[in-house]
Amino acid sequence: MAKLSAEAIKETRLAGGKRMAGVLKDLNRDKAYSVEEAVKILKDRSKTKFDETIEVAMNLGVDPKHADQLVRGVCNLPNGSGRTARVAVFARGAKAEEAKAAGADVVGAEDLVEQVSKGTINFDRCIATPDMMGLVGRLGKVLGPRGLMPNPRVGTVTMDVTSAVQGAKGGSVEFRVEKAGIIHAGVGKASFTDAALAENIKAFVDAVVKAKPPGAKGTYVKKVSISSTMGPGLKVDTASLGGGQALG
Repeated sequence: MAKLSAEAIKETRLAGGKRMAGVLKDLNRDKAYSVEEAVKILKDRSKTKFDETIEVAMNLGVDPKHADQLVRGVCNLPNGSGRTARVAVFARGAKAEEAKAAGADVVGAEDLVEQVSKGTINFDRCIATPDMMGLVGRLGKVLGPRGLMPNPRVGTVTMDVTSAVQGAKGGSVEFRVEKAGIIHAGVGKASFTDAALAENIKAFVDAVVKAKPPGAKGTYVKKVSISSTMGPGLKVDTASLGGGQALG
């Protein structure tokens, strides 16, 4: 086996290992690619044995410590997320039956509240009818830190249980800005077509832009990048995302 040069060994260590060094080879990390170019590069360099998730990260010009600069919402990805979510619904009577018919994995009222209060959470998304919020509100300390608390702003407190469940199961993703002004979310899988991923990414960015809070000043979208689970992060040219609309 050929012996690696000292420079090659250094590059491999800096990249984080031999596999990542191969992934990063000949890649310009400073260039802002069009979304279509970036998707193609990530897919071409995805060499893992599992179907990697493609993620979007957006650096926003907001300070989440101020209430009028919070960014939160939901995006219905046109091509789904590629992930099967377990959905819980807090509802009674006819709405509980509607939730079951729509495909909810866990449905209940007082019994489900008691189960969750004891720390048993076997779901990824949570929906509630408005009349249940008096009970569900008691679970804020349990569901809140996990990002599972139902909220009317993102459509998870609703009487339209069928649409909410189908959206959660079919690929809608919630987003919420973090302390550093970053929003990120998985928007598909490496096995998706290039066109499907690009469409999902554009839809997600558009949803975040439309959720711009009243207190945001200056440039709203500072930077957008995409990455795969085990791959590099690539800067995306924002002009390729908005169909001509200003993202700032």
